[in-house]
Amino acid sequence: MGRKHENYREDTPGRANVADTPELLAYYDELDRLDAGALWTVANRIEPWEPVSQSVPVVWRYGELRGHVLRSLDLVTPEEAGRRVVYLSNPGRRDVAAAVGWIYAGLQAMKPGEAASAHRHSASAIRFIMEGEGAYTVVDGHKMTLGRNDFVLTPNGTWHEHGVEAAGSTCIWQDGLDIPFVNAMEANFYEVHPDLAQAVAFEVDDVTKSWGNPGLAPAGGAWTEGYSPLFKYEWLATYEALCNYAGCTDGSPHDGVLMEYVNPATNGPVMQTMGASMQLLRPGERTEAHRHTGSFLYHVARGSGHSIIDGRRYDWSERDIFCVPSWAWHEHANASGTEDACLFCLSDLPVMRALGLYREQAFGENGGRQPLV
Repeated sequence: MGRKHENYREDTPGRANVADTPELLAYYDELDRLDAGALWTVANRIEPWEPVSQSVPVVWRYGELRGHVLRSLDLVTPEEAGRRVVYLSNPGRRDVAAAVGWIYAGLQAMKPGEAASAHRHSASAIRFIMEGEGAYTVVDGHKMTLGRNDFVLTPNGTWHEHGVEAAGSTCIWQDGLDIPFVNAMEANFYEVHPDLAQAVAFEVDDVTKSWGNPGLAPAGGAWTEGYSPLFKYEWLATYEALCNYAGCTDGSPHDGVLMEYVNPATNGPVMQTMGASMQLLRPGERTEAHRHTGSFLYHVARGSGHSIIDGRRYDWSERDIFCVPSWAWHEHANASGTEDACLFCLSDLPVMRALGLYREQAFGENGGRQPLV
C-alpha cells in the first residue's frame, strides 16, 4: 500500500469534492507507487481561498532576551560560532528557522575589539543597531561606523564583516536575512574570505557622504547593482525626515506616518528581496485595521504601545521585536500621550510587488474578498 491517503473535499461549486471509493483508493495507491497523485485530492489544500500563513504573531521582548544574548559572550567566541547570534524562532516556522514567513532574524552580540570573519552569501542581510558604541561593518571595502537605530545593508554577494572597535562597548544588533527564502529557491551559496578579512579601500563612511544627501546624487555616480549604494541609513536623518513629513501630512489611516527606505539611484527598494520602512505614530495615535500579503517584522525603535493582530492584543516597548504574518488583520497604537512611537519594519514587499502578488484590504471593505489596491 502507498502512503496514507488524504482527500481534501469542499461542498462548494467549482471546488474538488470527490468521494472515496474502493476503486479510487486503489487508483491513488497505484499513482503513489509512481510518485504521482490525483490533483483533486489536494487541490483545495494547495489552492486556498486566501493566504494561510504558517507563521503566528509573536512578541520577542528585549528585556527577556537581552541577558541570554549577553550570556553568549561568555559561552562561545566569534571564531567558534562564526556569528554569535540568538535567533528568533517563530513556532510555526521552526522547520526553516524563520522569524516570520521566509524572513530570518536574530540578535548578535560582540565585545570591544572583536571582529567576525569576512564572508559572503546569496542571502541578503540587514543590521539594525540596538545598543553599544563603536560598532562597524565593512561591505566590499566600504567601512561604516554604526550607532543606535542605524540601519545597514549587507547585500547578497557582497563581502562583509562586522566588529566593535577596541575603544567601544559591548554591542547588540538585530540581524535580518532572507535565508529561508533563498534556501526555498535552492539558490544559497556561502563563502569565507580567503584572508578572513578585507581591506578598507575607501574613506570611512564614504557611502553616506556620497549617497546620503537628500535630493542629491554624485555627478557621474552610475550604479548598476540591484541593491542600494547607500549601505548605511542613519537614525538621526531618518527621524528628522519622519518628523518633517508628519508636519505636512495626516498620514495613512492604516500606517500613520510611514516612509520607506529607498535605493537613491532608483528610488526603488533597498534590496531586491527585502524592503525596510520606518513609521511614526503620533502621541495617542491608533491606526485602523487592515491586512496585506507579505510578512512583516517590526522593531520598536522608539516608544511603547500595542498592536492588535487577528483580534488579539500584543503589547510592546522599546527594543521589542514583533511580527505580523501575511494576510493577518493588524492595527497599531501609541501608548504615550506626549511622545512619538517609531516602528522599524523589515519585510518581503519587494518580492510581493515584483511578482504581482501584493494585495491589501481595509477592515470592513469589499466583503473580505477584493483588494484595496
